[in-house]
Amino acid sequence: MYYNNSMNRLSIEKRKAVVNALVEGVGVNATSRLTGVGKQAILRLLADLGRACFHFHDDKVRGLKPARVETDEVWSFVFCKEKSLREEFRGVYGLGDVWLWTAIDPDTKLIISYLVGQRTPQDARDFMVDLSGRIVNTTTLSTDGLTFYPDAVSEAFGDCVHYGQVVKIFNQEPANEARYSPAKCTGCKKRAVLGGPRAKDISTSIIERSNLTLRSQNKRFARLTLGHSKKVANHEFSVALTMAYYNWCRPHLSLGGKTPAQAAGLTDRKMTIEDLIGLLP
Repeated sequence: MYYNNSMNRLSIEKRKAVVNALVEGVGVNATSRLTGVGKQAILRLLADLGRACFHFHDDKVRGLKPARVETDEVWSFVFCKEKSLREEFRGVYGLGDVWLWTAIDPDTKLIISYLVGQRTPQDARDFMVDLSGRIVNTTTLSTDGLTFYPDAVSEAFGDCVHYGQVVKIFNQEPANEARYSPAKCTGCKKRAVLGGPRAKDISTSIIERSNLTLRSQNKRFARLTLGHSKKVANHEFSVALTMAYYNWCRPHLSLGGKTPAQAAGLTDRKMTIEDLIGLLP
């Protein structure tokens, strides 16, 4: 056995191999084949490290002064797609549609806040309250046109924000998750909602590009595959690991090889996979 209720059964080299594969978008089954580590051992390591990464982010990513912040929501699903759920399971959190809310500093590329949940007014409020608690200046905030956002932003930030929305215009109804290609976007409208945001600062282009990075580096977000999570807890652990690796370990080409955490002044060096593993209690 590689794992038996203790990390002592899995060597540091095996842990590194597993984590390296997971953060580069390899699924659990493929990681097991590549590393020779059993699937259950990988999932237990993911759970332990995911918890540690979540608490590390919660503790360290604070006191920020971003000039701008962009947010978005990323769709995924757990167990099976919403349309395939049996009637008695509809509306049960962790079965069917699951959304990841993310906020990025477009200058440092730091993911400031993230929340795994549903696409509801309460989740919008929870996400914005968490985001506002990590920022100490009056920033310019941009979101898409989701109707939940204005009330959530107002409740979380009060008057200490310049907030605008980017509303996309489609030539047909926006595509749902069942379609391979989205409806064609024919334009965008920018509108100020709170404070006095400048039109040129209202944008969601960087956060939308980061969604592509997420889908490339986390198998659970890849479309048209069997890499989706079967349990929502594993999905949450995977997100926490991905965010820690992205912020603290992965050099960003637009930052001259620095990590987002370095660019944001949260650290003076790039963390390694060994450093991430060192977060384990």
